[in-house]
Amino acid sequence: PDALVEPEEVAEAFDLLQQSGRVRHFGVSNQHPYQIQLLQKYVKQPIVTNQLQLSIAHAGLITAGINVNIRNDDAMSRDGYALDFCRLHDITIQAWSPFQHGFFGGTFLDNPDFPELNAKINEIAAAHGVSNTTIALAWLLRHPARIQPVTGTMNVTRLRDCVKAGEITLTREEWYAIYLAAGNKLP
Repeated sequence: PDALVEPEEVAEAFDLLQQSGRVRHFGVSNQHPYQIQLLQKYVKQPIVTNQLQLSIAHAGLITAGINVNIRNDDAMSRDGYALDFCRLHDITIQAWSPFQHGFFGGTFLDNPDFPELNAKINEIAAAHGVSNTTIALAWLLRHPARIQPVTGTMNVTRLRDCVKAGEITLTREEWYAIYLAAGNKLP
């Protein structure tokens, strides 16, 4: 987000882009609910997406909602409850870096720093006859928020594995087993 954003200027740009036929829909990236509401106050077009970092190993968007009214660090919302806000306002979350564990930390898949998580993902992948990449994305897709992962891969094999995630529906037990294996806790 831009600390110096002028929503009126953004609204004017949105109008010009839409009128020229260059853009049909508009979204934001890394915005919390108040930033979206401020922008929406000035922009005529609905905001339809919010790109946020979200993965099994970077699940704060989900964790804060699970730990409501609990006295632990997991209960801290660092995003203004963006997940719930987006669901309430029909804004699709596009999960960027769905295989990352931090901003610069790299992937959690096959990473020795995540032995329990990888063991659980690999176990569930074997049960479904798919790759760990497929299960990592299936975990995001299982959430009822209709999350759209943004993979950014140019590797054909990984792309095929990503597409297969849409064919897998994890059970609640599998979803939570992966969530817990990532080091998250349930109240």
